[in-house]
Amino acid sequence: MGKRIGKFILLFLGIGLLVIAYFFFIAPAPQKKPIIWGVNFSQAHAESLTLDWKETFLAIMDDLGAREVKLLPQWDWIQGDRDSFYFDDVDWQLQEAEKRQAKIIYVVGMKTGRWPECHVPLWAEKLPKKEQQEELLKYVAVVVNHYKDNPTIIAWQAENEPLFRFGICPWYDADFLKEEVDLIKSIDPSRPVIVSDTGEQSLWLRAGRIGDIVGTTLYRKVWLHITDKVGFNINIPLSPGSYWFKAKLIEILYGKKVINVELQAEPWASVVFYEVPLKEQEKTMNLTQFKSNIQYARDTGLERFYLWGVEWMYWMKEIQNRPEIWNEAQKLFLEN
Repeated sequence: MGKRIGKFILLFLGIGLLVIAYFFFIAPAPQKKPIIWGVNFSQAHAESLTLDWKETFLAIMDDLGAREVKLLPQWDWIQGDRDSFYFDDVDWQLQEAEKRQAKIIYVVGMKTGRWPECHVPLWAEKLPKKEQQEELLKYVAVVVNHYKDNPTIIAWQAENEPLFRFGICPWYDADFLKEEVDLIKSIDPSRPVIVSDTGEQSLWLRAGRIGDIVGTTLYRKVWLHITDKVGFNINIPLSPGSYWFKAKLIEILYGKKVINVELQAEPWASVVFYEVPLKEQEKTMNLTQFKSNIQYARDTGLERFYLWGVEWMYWMKEIQNRPEIWNEAQKLFLEN
């Protein structure tokens, strides 16, 4: 009897693994829906590419045609001094967005994206964890109170992949993330709070428990680090159906929606990509790869995508005289 039970368990596990393998590596999404396309925008990243960030932002709106934007303001940018807050630049972005009836997702917190991912002000870097978290909550409260009446903001995003250990960060804390989300919702109960997670290395279950909406990333060709100096480019082997499968799991378990908040549209190199030659950049992002990523996104069955890399696309167009990807992206926003 014991052997039969053991064989039954092994058979059950084997079938389960085959089902999971099918959905993760083979299966297409069962349905394709009209997609809403957006972009991520980081003022700091535009400036790191030596771009005029205001010109870049307006070009995203007026030339590219984007009307869905996820903003990535940085804690150290807005609260460079402990007792003062600088909102002028973000105010300008939101004013220009409002003129064009754009819709904004505002990312707030310590880990808001772009290397080194966590942007802790100098004055807060050496604070003990508890005190640092207290200061971060004060910052979040000030930001949400400042913008809660702004009509362009459709959602808050609490941190960026806060449960995924990537970047240079002082700590990762799921309990604190819950506290942060609760704080945002207590100040502004009118808007949903997005919690994002890595698209390729997570089932999004913890993010699904905490946020109102799950935001996922989607990368297709990346640099795999072996050590600080050794690595190689790889193609992510997951099928588009894997994203649909996990999204349905989140819907069944938590009744929550999954959107893509970060679709690869720029290179991923061994170091910060703008420090490597253009030929090296094009190993992980070029027009062919961009088109492939867009088609892959369409095949996932998800309904909303925000391109990650619009600043690089504009840099390619304006500085490198290579407008091909920018021009291809324009076609997407004609669909919205």
